[in-house]
Amino acid sequence: MENRNKEQLNLMHSGKGFIAALDQSGGSTPKALSQYGVEENQYSNDEEMYTLVHEMRSRIIKSPAFDSQYILGAILFENTMDRKIDGQWTAEYLWEKKHIVPFLKVDKGLADLANGVQLMKPISNLDELLDRAVDRKIFGTKMRSVIKEANPTGIQEVVKQQFEVGLQIFKKGLVPIIEPEVDIYISDKEKSEQILKDEIKKQLDLLDKDVKVMLKLSIPTVKNFYSDLMSDPHVVRVVALSGGYSREEANQKLAENHGLIASFSRALSEGLSAGQSDAEFNSQLGNSIKEIYEASIQ
Repeated sequence: MENRNKEQLNLMHSGKGFIAALDQSGGSTPKALSQYGVEENQYSNDEEMYTLVHEMRSRIIKSPAFDSQYILGAILFENTMDRKIDGQWTAEYLWEKKHIVPFLKVDKGLADLANGVQLMKPISNLDELLDRAVDRKIFGTKMRSVIKEANPTGIQEVVKQQFEVGLQIFKKGLVPIIEPEVDIYISDKEKSEQILKDEIKKQLDLLDKDVKVMLKLSIPTVKNFYSDLMSDPHVVRVVALSGGYSREEANQKLAENHGLIASFSRALSEGLSAGQSDAEFNSQLGNSIKEIYEASIQ
């Protein structure tokens, strides 16, 4: 393992801070831009849309508030990985200028609901994408499935698929973030989380001893429910998604779970807008970052 990778692995395992998720992709980009104050009539095709979203993400990443004192890693969308900030590939800029570990979202979205879950759609060009990610100095990846009910068959399928793809990713020298999200609005969330944890443990037990993964999970109904996963030797870190909670609520729930750190996207960019002056933008972003950081280090 290269020194850079070792340093990044140590940082992800024991650093204080959280992961910024800057990875809204094709389907959610118009919404992310709209929240930022850029409406759909301001661009006429995908290329223009992606350029605008890259400007937004560059503004966040380049902000003095976006600081490794609070932020350990950042998850990028493929289109962001393939663009540059100040002449440097985004992932290299993140690590070399900011000392923040770069991740890449690799999934292609969700399949239709079956057995109470949404598996990942097949990732057709995964091998080529991972080679490019290694080339671009990415440290790890992220991929999401969704659990909509406490259906043992569905949850088992979700976890199995996540770990199968995760192993393929690990073999390329990257650390996969396994993300089986439990929908926070379902009535049997607690039961779903119990089944999910049991399935994750089964898969972790099957891994060769050198394999490392990260887990990205919904903030659990039962406080500190995932502490035993945090101490598993295969698990680099357990991070939490905001899952539709407001930033305030997500932070409050996160703070009640010791050792669980944030990997928020919408909750991070809440309140930022294109029309803000740099001072306003940096101040708003700085406040959000400090709040999420405080909740992450409890």
